[in-house]
Amino acid sequence: MSRPVLYVAVTNHGFGHVTRTAAVVAEIQRRSPEILPIMVTTAPRWLLDSYLEGEFLHRPRAFDVGVVQPDSLTMDLPATLAKLKEIRDRASSIIASEVSFIRQNRVGLVLGDIPPLAAPIARAAGVPCWMGSNFGWDYIYRAWGGEFEAIADWIGECFAQCDRLFRMPFHEPMSAFPVVQEVGLTGGSPRHNPDDLRSKFNLTAPKEKTALLTFGGLGLAEIPYHNLTRFPDWQFITTDKQAPDLPNLVNVGGTAFRPVDFMPLCGRVVSKPGYGTFSEACRLDVPIVSLTRDDFAEAACLLAGIRRHCVHRIITPAEFVEGDWDFLQAPLHPPETDLPLDKTGNEAIAQAVIDYLGS
Repeated sequence: MSRPVLYVAVTNHGFGHVTRTAAVVAEIQRRSPEILPIMVTTAPRWLLDSYLEGEFLHRPRAFDVGVVQPDSLTMDLPATLAKLKEIRDRASSIIASEVSFIRQNRVGLVLGDIPPLAAPIARAAGVPCWMGSNFGWDYIYRAWGGEFEAIADWIGECFAQCDRLFRMPFHEPMSAFPVVQEVGLTGGSPRHNPDDLRSKFNLTAPKEKTALLTFGGLGLAEIPYHNLTRFPDWQFITTDKQAPDLPNLVNVGGTAFRPVDFMPLCGRVVSKPGYGTFSEACRLDVPIVSLTRDDFAEAACLLAGIRRHCVHRIITPAEFVEGDWDFLQAPLHPPETDLPLDKTGNEAIAQAVIDYLGS
């Protein structure tokens, strides 16, 4: 009897989509090891390996561009538009190629996060397409106006072919999707004993004076690390391989450890708006200090979500880049509501996939 095959298409933008989707796939593998995932993404293999312990195939393909960015806050809109037009013009050949692959490998279900072409690929191949996200790319592009509006219309037509959307918290309406199921937060969980990490990385500061600095897979062009010298009794953890060598900066870049592994040791996570980081911190009840981001529509949804549900502090990019980081010692704000936040997104999506492929 052949194994059930799951085709997992992940948007070609940063690391957040990959890590949250890989966390769901890891839960699928834990519950049903006989399912074979095919991870269709240009993300590096080491990133997938850091979340997936079971067997999987890696098919490096890009079906969308997300946003062309030199770092996590700087966007190149002309380059993004040019690449989007190119992908739209090549859509028929991309779909034909993947349909052939899906049929040859007897794929039973397509799961997307959230490349628009995943839905028409699945429909042409005759298999269902399910997607999971808190936003669609049509929402992002439409906010930029001009020629992006036609691209957003095309993407909406693609999303309309999706058979089921798992809509995650901190979301926009996602009105292009015909069938929507609400789910809880998704993301990875720590794999290591906190005491072991303290010993391995010589983390001696108390939790309330330990901060994780994480800005996604693209990082930031300019992080004012010199401000760390103002807090000699603190310890800061970074994955930035280009960070300077400072006495109170612990660089874990290039190791097998992920940001989420260090979150239980930290009194706060300092980040830019990003679902992956926000979700993993919220799942672990770790306070979030976030920069604002006015040029990316998803950011408003994310920041509204952490204001509502998480201990937090919101700062401007100017406070981060040009200030003296007094925000570290400023009081954190409590969540606006005490309503519980569903944290079982991994489990809900995984079980739905298993039930379908096992039927």
